[in-house]
Amino acid sequence: MSQKRKPMSPLSILMLVILLAAIATWLIPSGRYDRLSYTEGTDFTYNGSDSDVLLPFSQRTLDSLKINIPLANFQSGSIKKPVSVPGTYKQIKSSKQGILKVIQAPIKGIYESIDIILFVLVIGGFMQVFNESGAMLKGVKALSDNMKGRESWLIILLSFLFALGGASFGMAEEGFVFYPILIPIFLAAGYDLLVPVAVIFGGTQLGTLASFTNPFSTIIASNAAGVSWTDGLNERLIMFVLISVIYIWYVVRYANKVKKDPTQSLLYGLNPSSVVEGMMPVETGSTAKLSRRNQILLLLFFTTFAIMIFGVVKLEWWLLEMSSLFLGASILFAVILRLNETVFIEQFIKGAEGLLSVAFIIGVARGVSVILNDGNISDTIIYNAANLTSSMPPALFIVMMMLMYMLFTLFISSSSGMAVLTMPIMGSLAIMVNVPGREIVNAYLFGMGIMGFITPTGLILPALAISHGNIKAWLKFIYPLIIILFVVCAGCLIVGIYL
Repeated sequence: MSQKRKPMSPLSILMLVILLAAIATWLIPSGRYDRLSYTEGTDFTYNGSDSDVLLPFSQRTLDSLKINIPLANFQSGSIKKPVSVPGTYKQIKSSKQGILKVIQAPIKGIYESIDIILFVLVIGGFMQVFNESGAMLKGVKALSDNMKGRESWLIILLSFLFALGGASFGMAEEGFVFYPILIPIFLAAGYDLLVPVAVIFGGTQLGTLASFTNPFSTIIASNAAGVSWTDGLNERLIMFVLISVIYIWYVVRYANKVKKDPTQSLLYGLNPSSVVEGMMPVETGSTAKLSRRNQILLLLFFTTFAIMIFGVVKLEWWLLEMSSLFLGASILFAVILRLNETVFIEQFIKGAEGLLSVAFIIGVARGVSVILNDGNISDTIIYNAANLTSSMPPALFIVMMMLMYMLFTLFISSSSGMAVLTMPIMGSLAIMVNVPGREIVNAYLFGMGIMGFITPTGLILPALAISHGNIKAWLKFIYPLIIILFVVCAGCLIVGIYL
């Protein structure tokens, strides 16, 4: 009997994608748009192909360049990255990426994503130090007992909360901290390892699809397109409710099917015992009463997450501040647990080691963008996509825009980067074909949101690495839902252009 071939590892998949991106630089002409950038307290800097030129910091400058963005958006800091100037695309000298560049790409990717990588490693240390207290063991056991027979409600509640986080403040990498907590709970409930991925990663990704106040996508994209982010807010709120209902129904349906018959699991045959090693296994037996110290530890644990959410939403925190928060909380845990310095450091490093593979995946994924940018083909792809859609009727144009953004997401996984690179171009195109600017923003959100469920340059591979799932099972699980979401989103866009 032939041995079943194991799926490719996430790192192998990403290296293959980097290689394919490098091959693309030999097939696609290099080209670029001119860029306009602004540093607080200075004039505009026009980055042309030959030289940089200073231009007056005024609305007249923006209007003359056909950039439909209010000057106030630059003054407020809403637009921080260089903006593409419509109508300035030109082919430039080819920048073919060879084998040396392919080897360097993951290293450069790690350099460029070091803030996210450090955040993930600090989370690993934070979780390990906390796990050693045993407080979460007892808390998880109590939650598991209280939800016995009602596990579906846990999926519903958590999926909605993660989706709300993604839609409101751009929750994404922050979700990594919840896997060690929720995987044992869902396994104890009789589900498989796809369920926590669907709840945590899928929930946050669903939120990005219908983001209504996400500062990293909706607000930046709206500003770059020259429209108010509140224009289309009601439409996005309706979409958020609609797709949340569809998604939660889909996940609960699969989870209940697996609980009823484990052979229906797409990961059937995988032994989950090795997965939960080092996490917080759910013990059997009666629930132990939480001691005063455990109550304090749990309070501190959840307060840390509350502070993180408040900091991101209200104080404009990002990875430096969040990493510092979790490091500080780890030290407080050590003080409460009376750990000596040696034990604390050993436990913290042990936890970081547990997420090292995830950190590498995040860095290597950035290497794809490195190849495309160094090869100067990202702008060429955008330029040709714009030309392809510019003469279409509005309904076909807006659906094609969503498809284009799905394609772009394979190459540019950063939502803010995608917005400032493409929105000035696509926003101008929308005006030409009589499509409201809000619908271009929605096409961007829907396209990136749908493709984000499967793109290897996003967060799905790190999520599967933590849960020991595999991409083949995930694709089989998610592709029917992607078709449903595509149809719903396309319908919403078509209706939206006539409202």
